[in-house]
Amino acid sequence: MSRRAIFMDRDGTICDEVGYVNHVSRSRLLPNSIEAIRLVNRAGYMAIVATNQSGVARGLFDEALVGHVHRQLASWVEAGGGRLDALYYCPHHPHEGEPPYRADCDCRKPRPGMLERAAREHGIDLSGSWMIGDGLVDLEAGAAAGAGIVHVLTGYGRGLAENQPQRFRVHPQHTAIDLLDAVRWIVARETPPPVTAR
Repeated sequence: MSRRAIFMDRDGTICDEVGYVNHVSRSRLLPNSIEAIRLVNRAGYMAIVATNQSGVARGLFDEALVGHVHRQLASWVEAGGGRLDALYYCPHHPHEGEPPYRADCDCRKPRPGMLERAAREHGIDLSGSWMIGDGLVDLEAGAAAGAGIVHVLTGYGRGLAENQPQRFRVHPQHTAIDLLDAVRWIVARETPPPVTAR
């Protein structure tokens, strides 16, 4: 049986957008993120992170640091009673750095490679899944994978929505205040309304 997932961007969606996270101390959770991930878990979706980390290609940090940041993130979520089922990242950039990191890859959002890899590895039905993010590349990757897309106003999201709406090449099914609002909206779509006694 196919599984469903809620894919989440990392910086600007789960964590505060601080620019390149070149040290583990720069990673900070946004308010409500752990509650949102707990709701993903309770609703029966896989909770998966999909993040571009071109700082590796640019030589700003190495893959070991990305792993450290992700272990810390998973630990924070677990300590809060939630679970991240998988974390995917793209270390590449098409023009910066040296091979193998300078690469025109399929995994760098807005391409859907990370979501498609997750689908293969975990038996996920992308048509029943969602991508949540603050950036245009998140929405475009989700749409390219055939998933639903929700835009959040955290990170770069509010500036894009209010100041550069012409840049949206795909249109989200919903715009949410933050990750928790996004997950609540997704879950509510699939929860039948309560039956009222007559």
